[in-house]
Amino acid sequence: MAKTFFPKMFIMVPASAPHPKNTQYKVSIGEELWSDNRNPVIKIQMVYNGEIAGRRSPSYPLGTDDFQRVMLAVEKLIAKSQDNEIEII
Repeated sequence: MAKTFFPKMFIMVPASAPHPKNTQYKVSIGEELWSDNRNPVIKIQMVYNGEIAGRRSPSYPLGTDDFQRVMLAVEKLIAKSQDNEIEII
């Protein structure tokens, strides 16, 4: 499978139970190929035991602060990108 996402920076956020141990959310800013064009995107991926879970969509257990912590990571990455610490073409 050809690579379609090219992260420029990311933050790993630990996931709460009932996710399995060693589960994280990878919150990234980067470029993703859409119809032969590289588009700047924010991407959130599930990571299990250090491996990105392909097309599995992120899910946030109710009763946890997972969603809030992921959104805080998104805000931090956006702020960094706006401070010109990263160039998204």
